Amino acid sequence: MGRRKKIVEECERLMDEPENIRNIAIAAHVDHGKTTLTDNLLAGAGMISEDTAGEQLAMDTEEDEQERGITIDAANVSMTHEYEDTNHLINLIDTPGHVDFGGDVTRAMRAVDGALVVVDAVEGAMPQTETVLRQALREGVKPTLFINKVDRLISELQEGPQEMQQRLTAVIHDVNELIRGMTEEMDDIDDWTVSVEEGTVGFGSALYKWGVSMPSMQRTGMSFGDIIDLEQADKRQELHERTPLSDVVLDMVCEHFPNPVDAQPRRIPRVWRGDPDSELADTMRLVDEDGEVVLMVTDIGVDPHAGEIAAGRVFSGTLEKGQDLYVSGTAGTNRVQSVGIYMGGEREEVDRVPAGNIAAVTGLADAIAGSTVSSVEMTPFESIEHISEPVITKSVEAKNMDDLPKLIETLRQVSKEDPTIQIEINEETGEHLISGQGELHLEVIGQRIERNQGIPINTGEPIVVFREMPQSESREVEGISPNRHNRFYISVHPLDKDIVDVIKKGEASMDMPEQERRESLQEAGMDKDTSQNVEHIHGTNVLIDDTKGIQHLNETMELFIEGLEDALNDGPLAAEPVQGSLIRLHDARLHEDTIHRGPAQVIPAVRNAAHSALIDADIKLLEPIQDVRIDVPNDYMGSASGEIQGRRGRVDDMYQEGDLMVVEGIAPVEEMIGFASDIRSATEGRASWNTENAGFQVMADNLQRDQIMEIRERKGMKLELPQSVDYI
Repeated sequence: MGRRKKIVEECERLMDEPENIRNIAIAAHVDHGKTTLTDNLLAGAGMISEDTAGEQLAMDTEEDEQERGITIDAANVSMTHEYEDTNHLINLIDTPGHVDFGGDVTRAMRAVDGALVVVDAVEGAMPQTETVLRQALREGVKPTLFINKVDRLISELQEGPQEMQQRLTAVIHDVNELIRGMTEEMDDIDDWTVSVEEGTVGFGSALYKWGVSMPSMQRTGMSFGDIIDLEQADKRQELHERTPLSDVVLDMVCEHFPNPVDAQPRRIPRVWRGDPDSELADTMRLVDEDGEVVLMVTDIGVDPHAGEIAAGRVFSGTLEKGQDLYVSGTAGTNRVQSVGIYMGGEREEVDRVPAGNIAAVTGLADAIAGSTVSSVEMTPFESIEHISEPVITKSVEAKNMDDLPKLIETLRQVSKEDPTIQIEINEETGEHLISGQGELHLEVIGQRIERNQGIPINTGEPIVVFREMPQSESREVEGISPNRHNRFYISVHPLDKDIVDVIKKGEASMDMPEQERRESLQEAGMDKDTSQNVEHIHGTNVLIDDTKGIQHLNETMELFIEGLEDALNDGPLAAEPVQGSLIRLHDARLHEDTIHRGPAQVIPAVRNAAHSALIDADIKLLEPIQDVRIDVPNDYMGSASGEIQGRRGRVDDMYQEGDLMVVEGIAPVEEMIGFASDIRSATEGRASWNTENAGFQVMADNLQRDQIMEIRERKGMKLELPQSVDYI
């Protein structure tokens, strides 16, 4: 215990010296050895025992990570290292290398100032190496290179010093070509290429725990020849003792990566769009621990005892327990329950965490990965403007009914940790829908539930989510209650896109003061009279009450709204959600006796009227589409654009970026199922791509009918369409 306590005290002391802090990420292609390397560094810094380093995989805490041998969640760890007689605090994030979890990599890059790029000596730079480098450089994060698995060149490939040198030089050359290609247009970045002479390249074997760099060879007097001799004679323990990997890498980190004071002035303008002349901008540039608190949350984790933990980079101010902080995009404040830093992979609570550090905070109930948390309301980081609506859904059921409550709780947790996932919980049927960004995304989440929570589940096939939307204005439609005593007169027309956007972004909602809501709707183009009569907003649909002095309407309005929501949740075409419609209630005739205008009368009347009006307003099915961006070497450009065009997609742009061609276009999500394996084979694995959901668009007329029928069949609905839908 004594030793650990000492380390914690040392870290607390170093937190206040931003010049001696290094925030770094380890990034690499899948399986090039990042995680084994991290273990080595922890062992070298005395955080975990030497013997288990490498086998323990301290960072891959999740079972599925151990099993697939891949890191899925970015993990945080901190250590101290003495360099040139000064102790340094090194906060390290081990990022995933797998392409489907790129969101994690980008968020991790946001928290750090340097990236240690790991490349396998035998495989060389791979497509994913390219992607992580690009993510780092885009964020203004400085790279250094570590070439791992050098032992394989000696033992497996039996290479002599000459061949080895050539091979390693070739790897460095490739990485530098990538860096050069990517930084050409960046004015704020000097020459960030890596070089052996400067000490920004290290070599070694994470498995056998030895490493060298130019500076380390000068210190230890070991030459490459010595290393080959020891490795061939199987004297790996001696190699490790004479030139330990952790010293080589941690020295490189201390010497060549920027500290927060150097980095923040360059990084803040890249990642924050707020006013550059404000006081807040100054305190962030200066890493001022006395400024307002600004924390960028990069990760949400769960601790069985402490609950949710938000981890992220403190750019300004000092985090303390008991502070009330704003979380971007949510109302009110959250109170900080505890603050801590990572020691090894464990969280240690401390009294305060000043700017320049990576902190772990509990109590931020509203925070999700990507939130900006601050002591004053501010422009959030890298505004996440496109609200991504998940587009692929799978049903999830617990195999045993007893697991149901636990499953519901787990699903709720999942949607917080990963803001790109949405959950719909249906208490009645026990069938819960989980919607995400892609196939692998949902697959991994499903496995997590089974593994971590031990809940056996059945998951359905991936289903694409559609929407329904009116295209023109309907006439006034009458809805009559089953007892014929109540009548409602309504019409429907499509809402303007600007108005829909304002509602989507939460800038016009029913829980705002009426005045504010009116102004924001008028700014988006709604006329004054209409905006004054907004009675209800459901999703992106707006109800306008145009009636005058109708008796009993007030007490019936709640039921009217219930009927309307019912009609909008299940549109008339295929029971998919209706979006972007404006519903006007023009008039109503109500029975004076409450008994004769109860739910059983009002709800069906409203539902039928709404559906008839929607059909009259030429309602159509909308399908979700995705923006697709593929980065690919020149020779594969044709096959990459073919992959988009062959999926009812269109290519909008092709241009050169650095050494790659970029193909940009859009395609329907439904056609994108199976895209991952197709694009890999079409480009021999050389493409990296990402898709971003781009909302919904009206499906082509010739496809409408088949698609509607297919959904109705899947949902077990009647296959005859309502009479008046014959226009399709």
